[in-house]
Amino acid sequence: MIDKLEMFIALVRERHFGRAAESIGVTQPTLSSAIRQLEDQLNVQLVHRGSRFQGLTPEGERVHLLALRIVGDMRALREEMRAVRSDLEGTLRIGVIPTALPMVAELVSPYALRHPQVRFQIFSRTSVEILDQMDRLDLDAGITYLDADARRRRTVLPLYAERYRLLVSVSDPLAARDRIGWHELGGEQLCLLTPDMQNRAIVDRHLAAAGITPRAQVESNSIIALVAHVMSGKWASVVPEKLAGMFVSAGAIAAVPISGGRGHPEGEGEDKGEPVGLVMVQREPLTPLLAALSDVARQLAV
Repeated sequence: MIDKLEMFIALVRERHFGRAAESIGVTQPTLSSAIRQLEDQLNVQLVHRGSRFQGLTPEGERVHLLALRIVGDMRALREEMRAVRSDLEGTLRIGVIPTALPMVAELVSPYALRHPQVRFQIFSRTSVEILDQMDRLDLDAGITYLDADARRRRTVLPLYAERYRLLVSVSDPLAARDRIGWHELGGEQLCLLTPDMQNRAIVDRHLAAAGITPRAQVESNSIIALVAHVMSGKWASVVPEKLAGMFVSAGAIAAVPISGGRGHPEGEGEDKGEPVGLVMVQREPLTPLLAALSDVARQLAV
């Protein structure tokens, strides 16, 4: 039954019989047969059938929610039993917002030192994708902004406050500044993340609060692309402090602290920053792998 539920979850995720079968390493006939057997066992139709996948029936939607819970509990049980027999082992799949990627090694390194049998898969994802993929059991944990959506029905542990720096070429006159105000960025040629990224929404709110209409001549969902434009000397960008530190050390870029954020008058100190933290599915008790991750996160939190 568990195997059939996992195949059903894969079908809902991929919305295509062939891709679902490939994703879990079985043939398409095997997957199709498993879904039909599951329908027979439950005595309901789960999938609207035609020449291709056409979605779930109302009963299928309900079964999918229950399947996610049952499969999640079974995975947790297997993990508990492995932990009883030996040191922790398995794979932790962690989704991380792009602006938090520079700090992931701070979390993974001490964990790996304590539990060398654990493997890690780190995926760069938007905040929306992280929460969605955690709900679908595709991710075990996430590092993202701790907004209301992230806190809803999830266990969260704050890690740090995201503060911002103006990234400019070292040849730019602004590179010599000790600090710059958000209200001074109106005349800069900005390159920023694309509007679908939560970090961009945060930067836009800071600019709007300073009386500046948020706009960027160049937009990208790649931090590397933004940095390349800054290095050309023609553009500036606003990036989180931790991210800026990775590129300043190369010597071609300067990172100027930005003051006068939302809630602070122009020219005064930095705002408190956006909370970023570890997000896990709410479960009591946490699985052994996630409990160990939680312990490391608490020690890392600043």
